[in-house]
Amino acid sequence: MENVEIARVLNEYANLLDIQGDSPFRVRAYRNAAQTVASLSQPVAQLIEAGEDLQQLPGIGSSMAEHLQEIVETGTLSRLEEVRRALPSTLTELMQLEHLGPKKARQLHDALGITSVSELAAAIDAGKVEALPGFGKKSAANLRHAIDAFERRSRRFLLADADQFVRPLLRHLRQAPGIVELEVAGSYRRRQETVGDIDILAVCEDPHPVMQHFQAYREVDRIEMAGPTRGTVILRSGLQVDLRIVPRRSYGAALHYFIGSKAHNVAVRQLGVERGLRINEYGIFRVPKGKKADDLGTEEGERIGGEREEDVFRAVGLVWIPPELREDRGEIQAAQEGRLPHLITLDDIRGDLQMHSTWSDGAHTIEEMARACQERGYEYCAITDHSQSTRVAGGLDAERFRKQWEEIEEIRQRLDGIVLLKGVELDILPDGSLALPDDMLEQFDIVLIAVHSQLDMPRARMTRRVLKALSHPAVDILAHPTGRQIRKRAPVDIDLEEVFHAAKECDVALELDAQPERLDLNDVHLHRARELGVKVAIDSDAHSIEHLRFMSYGIDQARRGWLERQQVVNTLPWPKFRRCLGRRRA
Repeated sequence: MENVEIARVLNEYANLLDIQGDSPFRVRAYRNAAQTVASLSQPVAQLIEAGEDLQQLPGIGSSMAEHLQEIVETGTLSRLEEVRRALPSTLTELMQLEHLGPKKARQLHDALGITSVSELAAAIDAGKVEALPGFGKKSAANLRHAIDAFERRSRRFLLADADQFVRPLLRHLRQAPGIVELEVAGSYRRRQETVGDIDILAVCEDPHPVMQHFQAYREVDRIEMAGPTRGTVILRSGLQVDLRIVPRRSYGAALHYFIGSKAHNVAVRQLGVERGLRINEYGIFRVPKGKKADDLGTEEGERIGGEREEDVFRAVGLVWIPPELREDRGEIQAAQEGRLPHLITLDDIRGDLQMHSTWSDGAHTIEEMARACQERGYEYCAITDHSQSTRVAGGLDAERFRKQWEEIEEIRQRLDGIVLLKGVELDILPDGSLALPDDMLEQFDIVLIAVHSQLDMPRARMTRRVLKALSHPAVDILAHPTGRQIRKRAPVDIDLEEVFHAAKECDVALELDAQPERLDLNDVHLHRARELGVKVAIDSDAHSIEHLRFMSYGIDQARRGWLERQQVVNTLPWPKFRRCLGRRRA
């Protein structure tokens, strides 16, 4: 059982307890445990098998450790099954909708017998929801929009969740007899923030035992198709996986075809047509004179390549294009003109500029976070706990920040080889002012600002709010600029073009928050920031040591946005980054 599935069980139990009106502390304990499990790089099942003490994990006490053991062994939690008998488990679907919390979910259930999103949609369309106390026409309309968004996203998986399912499957497949090549294609290979299904390509000596090995994978829930060279299975998680076994001569062409995107492939094939070539998943073929490509068989014509992916690009006069760029957003013209970006890599990162500690809503101490950053080879890191107005995050007031600074000074004396910055993730108040006084802000080494409240503010007001905050001379970074949470919350309505221009003028970096459910800014926004010359900071937004690994998802998103090392401030070595921080305060 993968960590994301264990976390799903814990979150479902927490949501049902919340709907029942259980203690908020108990609800939070299960949600914190789910967050801990979901962020672990090593499967909980492996930790249990190795006899590791689960109580060493953040937020995991003796009872919670027993729950984890039970979930791994049985696939569920007995307490959850008890609650399910009292409340339909489908009620937790409702809490995935924006604008709908536990109290209103329970109200809908008690008043109208609603137990699922589909039933809620029918009740809204029948006018029943708007008639309930506390709802009304506007709330019903908002819920209808939230349902539409839920239905669109429910068929896709977060990239980080897909990783948890795909990586062990690949390890299993590599143990199949005679495997020569094995690669994942599709949106997963392009590192899109969400993926629908998984396409895997393989080259092998004998397809039959490989296909049998694929279908025997322990996480397979059902087999949808079982052909000699193609199989489709549905994993227990609901993720569909297609395995295609192709001949060596076609592997590169098939890989290019199935990586996509569709728009990129169409553009490449058109370049082939202009050269008298036919490019498909089977290879690259020269169209015989006097014949039309559409009239030919799949492998008819002179084969001029297809074994390697580079063959496809070379045939149409291009250099190899990284998969993250293959969206037909100018990458082909850039390749033709020798302007492809030298994309940023994880090794380019020199520091992490947004992290949280036990002082606010983090799971580890300041020193633990700093030393974990040092182990990653970083030169600097910033502790940026929340300001007090973010009440849900246990934010700090001025007095507590001063006490935290004392601790940071003590820790600095014990650290060697990494610079620990005292920072803050500061609320932008509804009027655009900041949540701490100027005399405090001057004493931070780095200041991140973010919108955390009144997210439904009209576009013009939200834009003015953020522009005013950007103009403050103490501000270094605008954190998660759109406030979105993938599959949970839509971005705020804001004029990003104005924000980008203001950030450049004010010399403020825009953050790419690497939390897998945020990835904010998105790839299109990052591409625009690059065009305008706006600086970007890629941060893990880590709330535990395990979250530091989320930096890699930020790098994936940055690469999709065409970012190079020089556009990202935290690729600078410490002496240059220190000068960068000091410039606005000089």
